[in-house]
Amino acid sequence: MKGAVAAGHPLTAETGAAVLAAGGNAVDACIAAAFVSWVAESTLTGPGAGGFMLVHRARDRSTRVLDHFVAVPGLGLKGGAISEMESVDVAFTPESSQVFRIGAASCAVPGATAGLGVAHRRFATLPWRDLVQPAIRHAREGVMLTKPQAYLHAILDLILRHTKAGAAIYGPSGQRLVAGDRLVMADLAGTLELLAERGPDELYRGELARRISGHLREHGGALTERDLAEYRVVQRRPVRAAFLGHELESNPPPSAGGLLLGLGVRLLDRVGGVAGPPGSAEAMAQLVELMRAQELARDASFAAGLHRGGLARRLYDARALAAAARRLRPESVRGTTHISVVDARGNAASLTASTGSGSGAVVPGTGIQLNNMLGEFDLAPSGRSKPGVRFTSGMAPSIVLRDGRPSLVVGSAGSLRLRGAIFQIVVNVVGHRLGVGEAIERPRIHFDDPHVQCEGGNDEAELERLAGWGYNLVRWRRRNLYFGGAAGVELRPDGELAAAGDPRRGGHGVVVE
Repeated sequence: MKGAVAAGHPLTAETGAAVLAAGGNAVDACIAAAFVSWVAESTLTGPGAGGFMLVHRARDRSTRVLDHFVAVPGLGLKGGAISEMESVDVAFTPESSQVFRIGAASCAVPGATAGLGVAHRRFATLPWRDLVQPAIRHAREGVMLTKPQAYLHAILDLILRHTKAGAAIYGPSGQRLVAGDRLVMADLAGTLELLAERGPDELYRGELARRISGHLREHGGALTERDLAEYRVVQRRPVRAAFLGHELESNPPPSAGGLLLGLGVRLLDRVGGVAGPPGSAEAMAQLVELMRAQELARDASFAAGLHRGGLARRLYDARALAAAARRLRPESVRGTTHISVVDARGNAASLTASTGSGSGAVVPGTGIQLNNMLGEFDLAPSGRSKPGVRFTSGMAPSIVLRDGRPSLVVGSAGSLRLRGAIFQIVVNVVGHRLGVGEAIERPRIHFDDPHVQCEGGNDEAELERLAGWGYNLVRWRRRNLYFGGAAGVELRPDGELAAAGDPRRGGHGVVVE
């Protein structure tokens, strides 16, 4: 086998697979797939996004995380009013909605393009220009909207068509696009051609940088040319957590997602593994209690510890784990996308990227919609943070190692729910020994204190048992992207590869023979 790739859209996954088939490595495939995701999954990611790429090298068994998440804007800002953010209510279902803040003032400094550039320089083998070409073609020819993508267009319509530039892309006929319509992004194709010709620095020090900053400042945003020129990708060592004969490696501080994911698997190890079969009341109760422990860890000192250092040692200390395990109840014994890749040599890449819900601020003539991370309640730094400060994040591109080799490469979309989605998939694969496809497809839960959100598809009899133990359940009728959008690649003990995207978001997996 030449490798496997899983992603949030068939075109994204198939692009990565084609690169693997042509002899590219995992990072080559991940970069090409990421560019195509800017077109096929433009409601979730793009040049205005931020994210993280975890890269595992087989030759020396080393893992590094490239932090290209967003930063606080405002470097060199001299006068000029900053506008108020606008609020929109995004409804996942008639019963469940979430408020997002958008507009030019919500835009943080994007890092997605810089991150792909550093990943290419450090780890790739194929020419940069070649890796951008598939995205240029899809942007010019257009991509047919699948039902899951059309659903995203529907719930994000107020944001996507917020301005004339956005409406020209996402509603050229005056109505939002629906399943079966073709989304053409000619301006984004031009931007991609510039990046292919001039490299990633074009977006940070070239004409694109001037156009982005000029447009946002004109409309009351804080992002300056200096913000873009001084943006840097940060390489970090992953957070590590041993559990059940495996080792998890994930996104480290100052982000919180990987750290709390590690706490969850360490506690699972502490209590001796899964409490019951997948989907049983016992297994669900255990998941809720482990999620509760993760939330309790976010005490008053947690946020400061993310930047100060030493937080992993404190949380994973044997005495702290024992105390947390004793607190478990007895019966227990945001728009984001993800790409996972493993190549034939055992190299792996795990990339999570997001524009949040999108800001609605589209730079005319470029096809670039900026992120709204300053408007994300769970991400935006509190108070008057210093320009240039990197945001924290719940994103957790992850890898599970067995005997030093990748056994699972996984990550998820889903805002506040993505950590729980990844955690449940890891528990399903390692604890319940399910294949990656079944592990991703199984119905999920989400602990939203004091409620337990239960996705449609869970066994009603087991939910009744769970409710009988005093849990406050919110029962969803169907599967929903509210519960995340994961992508995973599994390397089985017999050497076979498997790949799966999340059916909640129309994801796709490809194994390259």
